[in-house]
Amino acid sequence: MDSLVVTYVIYIVLSVGLTVWVGRVLSSNGKVFLVDVFRGNEELAVTVNRLLVVGFYLVNLGFVSWFLRTRDTVEEARQVFETLSVKVGTVLVVLGVLHITNVIVLSKMRRRSIMDAQAEPPIVPTAHTVVTA
Repeated sequence: MDSLVVTYVIYIVLSVGLTVWVGRVLSSNGKVFLVDVFRGNEELAVTVNRLLVVGFYLVNLGFVSWFLRTRDTVEEARQVFETLSVKVGTVLVVLGVLHITNVIVLSKMRRRSIMDAQAEPPIVPTAHTVVTA
């Protein structure tokens, strides 16, 4: 089999496997965080979690597919590993950036939710203005 084809197969198996593993970990561990973000609304948290996972898979698998092609000459085992390290490393960086972005956005939502819950009620009036007609 051609070395380039072997590189493509290994890249697809590693990248899809890592994407699925990270997606499952984020999905299972993210539910508790989302329940807190949405003030205990578990149904909303589960729904948003599913939507985030679907988006995560679409973006990452799309990127893996888009990034498949290489112009590198791959004839020896060393070149296979060098090409794979660049490709899989890039996929891992993209996975990390997407994860950090999601955490930042959800943390901001959580912070705003906590601030809204702790907001003081409006000031009680201490005087009244009499309006005469």
